[in-house]
Amino acid sequence: MSTNCTHNCSSCGKDCSSKKKESMLKEPHKRSSVKRVIGIVSGKGGVGKSLTTSLLASFAQKQGKSVGIMDADITGPSIPHMFGVKDRVTGSEDGIDTVLSPSGMQLMSMNLLLDDETTPVVWRGMVISGTVMQFWTDVIWKDVDLLFIDMPPGTGDVPLTVFQSIPVAGIVIVTTPQDLVKMVVEKAVNMANMMNIPVLGLVENMSYLSCPDCGKKIEVFGASKARSIAAEYGIPAVARMPLDPKISALADAGRIEDYETDELKAVFEQIEKAQPKKAE
Repeated sequence: MSTNCTHNCSSCGKDCSSKKKESMLKEPHKRSSVKRVIGIVSGKGGVGKSLTTSLLASFAQKQGKSVGIMDADITGPSIPHMFGVKDRVTGSEDGIDTVLSPSGMQLMSMNLLLDDETTPVVWRGMVISGTVMQFWTDVIWKDVDLLFIDMPPGTGDVPLTVFQSIPVAGIVIVTTPQDLVKMVVEKAVNMANMMNIPVLGLVENMSYLSCPDCGKKIEVFGASKARSIAAEYGIPAVARMPLDPKISALADAGRIEDYETDELKAVFEQIEKAQPKKAE
């Protein structure tokens, strides 16, 4: 520290060890109220991340929580379809309103802004990241206990923007029981560690198939690696979601909220324990 230090870092041009780093977190809309933000991530596509987001959000809603879902997968949005939501977003100069699911969950997705949900979004990364930020700064999230952010796969522009600019309290990693899963999980864990964000749980999707006759769990895609990986990386909770035709049928019908499961209870309990992130 300089001997002439005024202790006013905002007006100081010197680079010293005592200088506080300016927070990159953005304020939500002035009329928003969000207690905790949870990111749902995966190191690769096709593992059921959006499905896991929907199931976790539905589970939380059934526990009496006020829930919102921000669909940050701008070029591949699927959240509205799984909830059977076809209404379009409305708003004014004051802000953008969310659209409600049948159970009252607050949703925001690119597909709720398009006249036709099959219209492709052909944008570059910077524009996509800017849109995700508008979902935080311009959308009015009303009294939300848990806001789940369904992120696109990988560790690119959108996850980086979300982790730096939105106060994410923790993430849940989604994967499948395959040999390359360890590498994929490790990428997600390492990114979370770099951004100082806790990993709250690991969800292994398509983990097994229950025999309709005897109830035996058949590991179609190989032996589960979820618990051993979670133990290795210090992930506190694991959920193994079955390969269940009922899930697909309900998602296709826009009734994903009707699916009942206790498999996500341990992960939800860790979400409940997560401390809201505040600007440093």
